[in-house]
Amino acid sequence: MRVAVVSDIHANLAALEAALAELDRREVDTVVVAGDLVGDGGQPAEVVTLLRRRGFPAIRGNVDRKVAEAAALSGKELAERATKKKTAELLWTARRLDRASLDWLAGLPATLTLHLGGSRMLVVHGSPLSDTDYVYPSLTPRALAAKLGADRPDVLVCGHSHVPFARRISGVAVVNAGSVGRPVDGDPRGSYALVDIEAGRPPRGRIVRFAFPSGGADANPGSESG
Repeated sequence: MRVAVVSDIHANLAALEAALAELDRREVDTVVVAGDLVGDGGQPAEVVTLLRRRGFPAIRGNVDRKVAEAAALSGKELAERATKKKTAELLWTARRLDRASLDWLAGLPATLTLHLGGSRMLVVHGSPLSDTDYVYPSLTPRALAAKLGADRPDVLVCGHSHVPFARRISGVAVVNAGSVGRPVDGDPRGSYALVDIEAGRPPRGRIVRFAFPSGGADANPGSESG
């Protein structure tokens, strides 16, 4: 079976639509979303609506978590923190989501474990340690062991760094899907990952780059990434 992984959309609807159009043509078996659906981009409501409609398994990223936390601030907390730049940026996004979308975003799990084609896939945003930890292409076997602890999935899927790669490390297929909506690694194209899982063979991951239209919707006035 073939699993597609999309991550770090950051409210970029045009990029998400371009990625999904490609994936529909590829006829993948399932699509997994590895977090940071919103933040930075100008269309958080449209992105959340599209992902909810498609019903993909998804986790929350660090920005999704912060948006949900900002939306839940009490009146006193809101008055004290709304003038702070980072909180104001998060609230900008939160105010563009209706209650059902905010509840859905807040209810996304931090991690997912999926059993697919006889393999176990662990989906995280940053790393197994936290949604703000990073997994880079330079990851060593020792560093991977420190991040995984006793857990040894067949496939480790993540995002957060916006630096895509797929490597086999100490028997684990490590796949960072990069960013659909906000590439930062010098390649202006978005990225997603494909993971092929076949009985009797080790899972294999690879990165796919795709172009998406720029411009259009207003951007979020600030940066919520990190």
